[in-house]
Amino acid sequence: MTFPWTQDKLLDLVRGFQPACVVAAAADLDLFSHLSSQPAKASCLAQTLEADTRGLRILLDALVALDLIIKQDECYSITEPVKQLMSQEADASVLASVQHLANCLRSWSQLAHTIKTGHPCERAPSVRGVQGDTESFIGAMQTFTRAQIPDTVKQLHGLQFTHLLDIGGASGNWTAGFLEARPDATATLFDLPEVIPLAQSHLAHCKMTNRVRLVPGDYNTDALPADADFAWLSAIAHQNSRAQNKTLFARIYSALQPGGKLIVRDIVMAPERTHPVPDVLFAVNMLACTQAGDTFTWDEYHEDLRGAGFTNIELIREGAGMNSLIQAIRPS
Repeated sequence: MTFPWTQDKLLDLVRGFQPACVVAAAADLDLFSHLSSQPAKASCLAQTLEADTRGLRILLDALVALDLIIKQDECYSITEPVKQLMSQEADASVLASVQHLANCLRSWSQLAHTIKTGHPCERAPSVRGVQGDTESFIGAMQTFTRAQIPDTVKQLHGLQFTHLLDIGGASGNWTAGFLEARPDATATLFDLPEVIPLAQSHLAHCKMTNRVRLVPGDYNTDALPADADFAWLSAIAHQNSRAQNKTLFARIYSALQPGGKLIVRDIVMAPERTHPVPDVLFAVNMLACTQAGDTFTWDEYHEDLRGAGFTNIELIREGAGMNSLIQAIRPS
């Protein structure tokens, strides 16, 4: 049944960017962390943040209207639930994720240009700078996977391996999760040079540094470290074109020991590509934010993995969003 669109409903849908932009700006300025210690006036916060007082006052009032902060006698404060979600120091903070989505938002705003040219528009860095944007991306990936790791590792409890290759392993969240389940195993984490220090820090926090080798490189241009019997490719395939994935799958095949196993964790798109809505919108996100990224169907994954030489290709879990798992074996 078609949704009963009206003028008001359609315009409300399009105005949806406004609250998102307010929260995104507050996250980029790290306003919630600054308010987590004590209430403050707009003028004092503006001085601390080196920001315009009028602009900051309007932003703070919008956050009050959205029920994210409180205003009393010209002072602004934050509630405990919001503090736990949006303060930098909170254990359950999603601040990095919101900052990453703010970066995506700037690319989405140029979507028509991207569709005309076939390439995403150049995106200026946030007020936090290029390194800050890299850190928020890695932090977002850590946040997005935090709740998924225990169940996924538990589901793969029968997985036998001695050495893991985590390709595009980011902070090392998945590496740590798999090594906790297999105390006798070791791992190699492969990612871009600017990401390696972030992985080093997280793995040190997890007390895993003596079991993990960190190798800088680009999985789309460089040979992968060899001799793993288990390769893990989590939330990477959607950043590539099919042609890039075919090349990457061939690289993984070459890096694995005979009999080794590859597991791909990603969205597996419905054949029609028009549902579910979050997966379809994620494909738009890849269009807006990457040079060639997309979402792919089971048939496409199967064909491309088989073309790289893999056998016994199975969809071992059909999950929501990024949580489907495809397993493929390099023959002995």
